[in-house]
Order: sequence, then structure tokens, then C-alpha cells
Amino acid sequence: MDVQHKDTHITLGDVDARRVVEVPDLSLDARSIVPGIPEEVWRGHEGDVAAVQTWVLRSEGRVVLVDTGVGNGRRRPGSPHFEGLDTDFLARLAAAGVRPEDVDVVVNTHIHGDHVGWNTREEGGSWVPTFPRATYLIPAADRAYFGPERGDAVREDHRAVFADSIAPVERAGQAVYWEGTHRIDAHLTLEAAPGHTPGSSVLRVESGGDRAVFVGDLLHVPAQLAAPGCSSCFCEDPEQAAETRIKVLGRAADERELVVPAHFGGAAGAVEVRREGGGFAVSRWAA
Repeated sequence: MDVQHKDTHITLGDVDARRVVEVPDLSLDARSIVPGIPEEVWRGHEGDVAAVQTWVLRSEGRVVLVDTGVGNGRRRPGSPHFEGLDTDFLARLAAAGVRPEDVDVVVNTHIHGDHVGWNTREEGGSWVPTFPRATYLIPAADRAYFGPERGDAVREDHRAVFADSIAPVERAGQAVYWEGTHRIDAHLTLEAAPGHTPGSSVLRVESGGDRAVFVGDLLHVPAQLAAPGCSSCFCEDPEQAAETRIKVLGRAADERELVVPAHFGGAAGAVEVRREGGGFAVSRWAA
């Protein structure tokens, strides 16, 4: 596993992974995100930073994006830190060598506003797919849970997310809804990992003896490694999320999979973990 530190560029066998940051620091209080973590676990985590970012994977000649961040100009009544952003994300993506028309596959690990926003962009007063050639892989269980068919059972913020970031992709015929597992190619496989949302998923990479698992929001902050039974305040089913987290981290520790969370900021883009006590600990930061 070759890790180049300067730009969070990781080579996993024949798969190239590069991080593109949209928001480097959300300036959120980590304790408020995962309120159940004991005080003693927080010691040493005072400087933890939560970021919003996309991973660009190149595999078998195709470009795959893992999650698409918040997006610009969004109405997010329940998430003021995401309201009306104006970032240069597409320029940062271009600096990583990717134009919108180059993207073949978009993976949304789940339907939350900070994972699907750049699915679309505003054009002529309407939201249109940002990546015109891409297939968008979206968990079917989240489509059912956050879709307009449930009416007022869906919170206002989530209705807004669906309207501007999912529905336009659906109308364009670019959305593929999957369940259980979904193989993208010989190296990349999506697996259901429910709890954070009903359709939350992880993306597994296996190539040339290297392994990684992109875990979305199974982890929000590094302190959850030591307290994996503690779920975030954003989890739809905290108990199921904890069960899934422990299962995924256990496999990662036993099989030496690199763990790539969606929101670990700063230099901590990915981590190798080991079992320790009733939880897990960092063996090595990958970047």
C-alpha cells in the first residue's frame, strides 16, 4: 500500500484513490456530534476536525466518485452550516484531473445532504446532474425512506435534499437503486451497512493484496474507534449503527483493511485499526 502524504493520494493495488476536500473544517463541536462518548475517551481528541470531502477512485479505466459533499447554493433549513455554500469544489476536482464529463460512476453511500450535494448543480434556474455521463449508485432503502412518497414523515431538511440532489438525477435517468450488494467492477463492491440511515453502505476495495473500506458515516470522529458503541446524533437507528460499526471495524482490524471515513479531516484521511480492549485503536494514520 503506497501512501503519498502531500496530497492524500493512496494506491491500493491497481486502484488509485485521491481525496478532494470541499469543506476542510466544519467547526462543529465533536462532543455534540457523538454525545455518548465518555469524557476520558475525549482526552487527546481536542483537535479532531470534521471535514466534507469526496474520494476520486480510478479503477479499470473508469473514474468513480465516493460521495459528493454539500454542493453550492443549497437551502438547508435544519443545517445552517450547509446553507448557501459557495465553494470552488469543481475547480479542486479539476486540479485532481477530473472534469464533470470524465466521471463514470457516482457512489452515494447514503442520502444525507453532505453526501449527495454535488450530484447536481444549478443551471438556468434548475438543478441538473453535475456529472452528465455518470451512473449514480444510490441505496434503494434510502430512496424509500427519504423519498416524497412518505410525505411529512420525512423531515423538511431531508425533503429539500431529495428535491435538489436526488430527484433531478432520477429524472435524467441516471439513478440506479441497489440493495444488498452491488459489484461495480473487479475491485470495487458496495455492501449494505444500515443504521446511520436505512440504506447506509460501505464501499470495499480489494486489489493486488491491498484492501480498504470506505465507511461513509459509520464513523464521524476518531474517538468513536475507542467507543464504537456510541453513535452520532444524526443516526436514524443508533443501536443498529453501533452493531454495524463494530462489525465493519472488526473485519477491518482482522483483515488489515484501510478504513476511510467520510469526515476525518486534517491529515487524517484514512486509518489502519487494531482491536484494543472493548473497542479499537489506531495502528497507523495513512495520511
